[in-house]
Amino acid sequence: SAAGADVLLLGPMPTPAIAYLTRTFHAEAGIVISASHNPHYDNGIKFFSGQGTKLPDEIEMMIEELLDAPMTVAESENLGKVSRINDAAGRYIEFCKSSVPTSTDFAGLKVVIDCAHGATYKVAPNVFRELGAQVVVLSAQPDGLNINKDCGSTHMEALQAAVVAENADMGIGFDGDGDRVLMVDHTGTIVDGDELLYIIDRDLHERGRLQGGVVGTLMSNLGL
Repeated sequence: SAAGADVLLLGPMPTPAIAYLTRTFHAEAGIVISASHNPHYDNGIKFFSGQGTKLPDEIEMMIEELLDAPMTVAESENLGKVSRINDAAGRYIEFCKSSVPTSTDFAGLKVVIDCAHGATYKVAPNVFRELGAQVVVLSAQPDGLNINKDCGSTHMEALQAAVVAENADMGIGFDGDGDRVLMVDHTGTIVDGDELLYIIDRDLHERGRLQGGVVGTLMSNLGL
């Protein structure tokens, strides 16, 4: 805002939510303060284009060069406005629910969700509850220091044990900023990103929505 831009504050939100909301709010760009699956003492910045996509490498390099340049500050009459969007989480929850085929029935499904004390701690449990599933929540008390600490997609042991103990149908483990996920089947066995891609591929093929295959990159690190 000091440079003259209007800013929408969304609060703690999963990284994919910022990509979606940047586009739906017709913003010029989206910015996430996050260190993904790293400990709390790390931090970083992720940028999205106005279409909610990752910026090209050359644009990111230009931004990095600007970090060493003096910051341009607008005159007082040209300062940007800062607004808080109180229903940001609700908007994203509705989007997530809308992405599920209406024929899918979650009634009777028991799901354990590990939120890694991170950005999914409100959104993820509510999506599944509102779809009709019974939800057991782990690691959903963020205090600014415990994010990713012995929990989430990088530490699946507690989730595996909880799925078995709760006699649940499945478990979902997110990382701190909610852009990475691993799953657990009803026996407590991890289902990694490569296997999840295959399952998604088969489903889309059967529904006639995918003609070719899918490609995973080395950067996926077995997460999805």
